[in-house]
Amino acid sequence: MSVTDSVSVFAEGTFEEQVQELVNYLVRTQSDEERAASIRPFQEALTTAEGQKSLSEDEERRKKIFSMIISAIKGLGRGQEKEIEGFFNLIYAHLFSLFSPSSPEAKQLTDTLLKVISSAPSDQTSIKYRILSNLFNALPRNSSLRLSVYNTILDIAVADNSINALHLSRSNVETWLEEWEVSSEDKSAFLQHIVDAYAKSSQPIKSYDYSILYVRSLPPTSEAAKDASIRVIASALRIPSIFEFDALFKLDAVVANKDHELFALLQVFLNDGLSEFKAWETSHPGALGQHDLDRAQLERKIRLLTLASLGFKNIGTNLSYTKIAEAIQVDVSEVEKWVIDVIRAGLLSGKLSQNTQTLHIIRSTARSFEREQWQALEQRLLAWKSGLSSVLDVVASAKRQGGHVSQTVTAVAA
Repeated sequence: MSVTDSVSVFAEGTFEEQVQELVNYLVRTQSDEERAASIRPFQEALTTAEGQKSLSEDEERRKKIFSMIISAIKGLGRGQEKEIEGFFNLIYAHLFSLFSPSSPEAKQLTDTLLKVISSAPSDQTSIKYRILSNLFNALPRNSSLRLSVYNTILDIAVADNSINALHLSRSNVETWLEEWEVSSEDKSAFLQHIVDAYAKSSQPIKSYDYSILYVRSLPPTSEAAKDASIRVIASALRIPSIFEFDALFKLDAVVANKDHELFALLQVFLNDGLSEFKAWETSHPGALGQHDLDRAQLERKIRLLTLASLGFKNIGTNLSYTKIAEAIQVDVSEVEKWVIDVIRAGLLSGKLSQNTQTLHIIRSTARSFEREQWQALEQRLLAWKSGLSSVLDVVASAKRQGGHVSQTVTAVAA
């Protein structure tokens, strides 16, 4: 589903002709008797009495007739998808030509349309996406109504288990929140809606990504921020594939919860190892269960992080199986399994040697990048620079020797 900039829809014919076209679509499945009864109020409303303004000059009467049409819409209809789409495009054209998108009337009528569209049967999901996308695009980029439209789209996607069809991106969401003229509370609620939508769609990583945006959108010291920051910490620890925690410490709401037990656990995962994790668990009995955290999964994660940190300190060198086993508190016979796991997690790359019982570290990920990590990087760069200088010296020496040999050969030949 594509949502882009606002678009204009132009339809041929007079207002009366277009109203007749819309009404005929609404009554097409009715019996002759029902159709006549349904059409009659519109015929009467379209009739201009003697001395009355013409419809082209009477905007209030056009608004009243259009509102009657909206009230008569009970579903999407049973035409071809192109017909359904054309019907709603014409509805949108009249809605935003008669009412300003920022007016209360436009909001009320749009809300009515959204209820009708969202309640349509599930076998019409594809056309629901299309006509809602058209409505989103028909609105100005700064319109607050875009928020209501996209909330409806999210609800449909969750109900249909098709949230991936939206191709929702973080950059789009951030742009919309900058553009939409809505309150900060509404922006936060929208982010929470996205978090919940991905959670219900069994996509915890995307839910977590938007949780960070949600926490950032809240006043740091508010109760909502406090609750949300604890939830985002728990999610980061709970999701097996999340190993980067440094970003959480840059959230004011998370730092404001520095006295919470999960904040202390987060610090363990950022800086420490298995012994510190076990010490935390001992001093906080029942906390793991309270926050729906699995001990085995957390022990696996802290071991992988510890191994990655050990690797970062020893890039370019060989680590013995014994040293690795001591660091992650496993038997030497299990080291290769853990190395394979940490490589699969993308935290480290290296080469195992069963003959020498060592791991040669090629690359490894630091849990945080602060003064200590910058110093380690500086040392490796200096070592690389020194090595490169030595290589250049060797090359220069070889060139000089080559030149000397060439001159000698020339002299002998002469």
